Amino acid sequence: MYDPDHMAVVDSPYKLGVLGGGVVLIGLITIVRFCGNVGLPAKPPPPAGPTGTQQELMAHAVDLPGVYLDYVRTDAAAASVAAPSLKDMQRKFAYHADDSTRLIAPGQPPIDVAGLRIHLEVSGDTVVMKVDNQLPTDLAYEITTTSNLGPTCNSARVLPFDAMVIRKGGSETRTECVYRADSQLRITKVETIELSPLSSYYIEHVPPSLVQVDPRIARGHHASGQMCSEVVAQSVRAGIERHEISWRDLVDFYARHRCQTYQFPQSYRALTSDGERAIPAVDARQ
Repeated sequence: MYDPDHMAVVDSPYKLGVLGGGVVLIGLITIVRFCGNVGLPAKPPPPAGPTGTQQELMAHAVDLPGVYLDYVRTDAAAASVAAPSLKDMQRKFAYHADDSTRLIAPGQPPIDVAGLRIHLEVSGDTVVMKVDNQLPTDLAYEITTTSNLGPTCNSARVLPFDAMVIRKGGSETRTECVYRADSQLRITKVETIELSPLSSYYIEHVPPSLVQVDPRIARGHHASGQMCSEVVAQSVRAGIERHEISWRDLVDFYARHRCQTYQFPQSYRALTSDGERAIPAVDARQ
């Protein structure tokens, strides 16, 4: 039977609980409204690792040996040569140089120097230099010359040739000057660097101006592949002008690094012993 008095007694604890919960809720709202936000746990520190923009991170990534070796393997495949190891790429290159002054003229016997055989010929109205590689490897080469005809040589007919590399067993013929009966050439320095197959492939893509080949000679350069940018850092250019950075230093670097990706570091000098410095070679970044 329904007993209203009994139900009132049973409902009392329930009503008291609801009333108490409401009081607590109102108190919390008041605290948040008038006393500020409820404190939250401190944010955890960001995960450790490289920081910076995507471009900055990519620039740093090429400094890593693993990324460098990925480029080496890709480029070796493109050149159809065996991929060298990091240790191989840190070995010194055999370097030959002779800075004796020699006078030569068309018709004279050839000169053997720094692994090259050099002689002058007349081709129509032009004096040309024929250069033979006598060593069993590809050679990067630089032959510094001046003519007794001076600036007149700049008007000579230009023959296409490779101003950077002479292949094993190969030869190159380059324009020197217009021909006159008294034509004479002064050779002041000859330099060569013996190249590995991949290094030879890398040097193919380097413009002669990047390693300071005389513009009179470089204008005839015929590249076998697409050449890289000729831009260098101002600090590097200043080092070249002060003769602190040499042809050997420049070629040694580009024979180890793809010029599409790596720029010559101001501090770089040619390796004179195996493992003398870490490769890839980069200047410290700020």
